[in-house]
Amino acid sequence: MPNTKSAKKALIKSRERYLRNRATKSAIKTYSRRVKELAEKGEVEAALSTLRRAISLIDKAVKRGILHKNTGNRKKSRLMIALNKRLAQLRAGESE
Repeated sequence: MPNTKSAKKALIKSRERYLRNRATKSAIKTYSRRVKELAEKGEVEAALSTLRRAISLIDKAVKRGILHKNTGNRKKSRLMIALNKRLAQLRAGESE
């Protein structure tokens, strides 16, 4: 337990930041999962719009210091790779 007034305030602020950061990371994971699910279903337009939202959340998290810059770039890259791989499969299936 904190002993001083400043330590008590620091604890409160730390908890607030923790909850805010956790909510942001959870939202990023949710949108990332949705992008992959929509791509698997073949819903291209929905997947692209969800991808844009996921990238926006990742960029904001990086800007606010919740994620490291390289972590954000890696997450965006992996999302794009997964989506492009699925779109290539869909296109290959159409051309057959």
